[in-house]
Amino acid sequence: MPVENLVAELLWPLLLFPILTGLIVTFAMEFLLQPTVVCFWRRPFNTFCLHLGSFLLLYCAALLLCWRPWFALSIVLSFQLLLVLVNNAKYHSMREPFLIYDFEYFTDAIKHPRLYLPFFGIYKAILAAIGFVAVIVLAMIIEPSLLNSAGAFHWLTMVTGLMIIASALLWIGVRLNRTPMTLQPEDDFVKVGLVSFLWLYGIEHIRHQPIHRSVNWEDNFKSEAEPHRLANVVVVQSESFFDARKDYDLLNADVLSQYDDICSESAQFGRLSVPAWGANTIRTESAFLTGLEASHFGVHQFSPYRYFMKNEQYTLAHLLKEKGYRTVCIHPYQASFYMRDMLYPRLGFDHFIDINAFSDSQKQGQYIGDIAVAEKVGELLGESQQPLFIFVITMENHGPLHLEKPDSVDQQLFYKDKKQPEGCDDLTVYTRHLSNADQMASMLRQQLQADLREGVLCWYGDHVPIMADVYRRLGEPSGLTDYFVWTTTSENQQKPLAENIAIKVSGLVPLVTQQLSRLASL
Repeated sequence: MPVENLVAELLWPLLLFPILTGLIVTFAMEFLLQPTVVCFWRRPFNTFCLHLGSFLLLYCAALLLCWRPWFALSIVLSFQLLLVLVNNAKYHSMREPFLIYDFEYFTDAIKHPRLYLPFFGIYKAILAAIGFVAVIVLAMIIEPSLLNSAGAFHWLTMVTGLMIIASALLWIGVRLNRTPMTLQPEDDFVKVGLVSFLWLYGIEHIRHQPIHRSVNWEDNFKSEAEPHRLANVVVVQSESFFDARKDYDLLNADVLSQYDDICSESAQFGRLSVPAWGANTIRTESAFLTGLEASHFGVHQFSPYRYFMKNEQYTLAHLLKEKGYRTVCIHPYQASFYMRDMLYPRLGFDHFIDINAFSDSQKQGQYIGDIAVAEKVGELLGESQQPLFIFVITMENHGPLHLEKPDSVDQQLFYKDKKQPEGCDDLTVYTRHLSNADQMASMLRQQLQADLREGVLCWYGDHVPIMADVYRRLGEPSGLTDYFVWTTTSENQQKPLAENIAIKVSGLVPLVTQQLSRLASL
């Protein structure tokens, strides 16, 4: 037998044993996923091709990097295990599986670790990093490189052949796809499994282009009034705000006493249906600014700002700017987060005020407090000679709440029976921040009342907070947040029915513009 053929026969087992082992482990690892997915043998054939092709392609790529078969396998399986753990952590906190768009959060976790790592588990992250380094060191010491063998050429030939097979499997998986994605992430995830879920949503992202449509803004804001007659507009997207008293009767009613007073004077108030749970603020944010339901953007609804960076989108800020308003966004965090520094000028804002306009002394807990943000709004209202549209995105209520500890006073102050239930530290911390949001709303009302112009104040929560331990003990909230639209006129236009009907966040825009038209006509 020629030496070349003998070398090739000896090399094949070096690749096949790790591959077969890896295939068993990669499918077994799916049993760890949350929510539980359908077993691979019961899923459509194309999803098996996508899973197998992805594994082979990643394995070959790892081989080309390290030239060690078992080490390459450990890299691929470690990556899959990381995805499983991150997926489970996300599902536990947000009731949503890992999406194709979530890969960008790996870099965000490095830039903003406080926002992400505590939900994954800081100790898990540290142990994972130590384990990764240890595996690299051991692999380099124990397993010899295939480049040192006499069959390096045959090895490269076999790896090339495996990559061709992997590419063919992926092509078949895409071409034979007969499983339409419903864009209900949990349902799709359970049906096709993690790997195919990422592929099919990625394909949907490339293929889908929403029909370009904007709200007919002029139907809502018909006024041609001179700028001096236009009312100031302050819109507050309050971080993780919802009326927790409606879901947890054990809380004192006066936690949101000022909020209650404002609602009693509002044009409309009630519960709000938002396209997010626990996080993903930008989904609610974009639905408000565009006045379009999140579902309008198809698969792009899960990361709308990425879509807006490439596609022009008309917003409420554009409309008000055309009417003579100065448009300002206040967000007391890094302006680059979610690319807002680049995106907000495209969305119609003249000025963006970020965390650099505040000091550490203005923090309440982990972030800049709501009261400090209200003071900043007051400064802008006092200085401006033209009508203002101020869009505020607060941070004080932002988690992870478990990084803060409640004091003994708060544990008694916020509860009807003067005692915090066991395991509800997060609820006490959240309620403390909620009371500051209550004070912020009162301050904004007073500022608008004191201004020479009429004013409109719109307030809403972007999503409910992440409080997994509290929900496990006391039950999950409905997921609805709360809102009001208030004006400086004394005329009471309250619609009590709104208390029982949850409107969608995109429905706030016509409420705001209708009030602006009414005030301009007075």
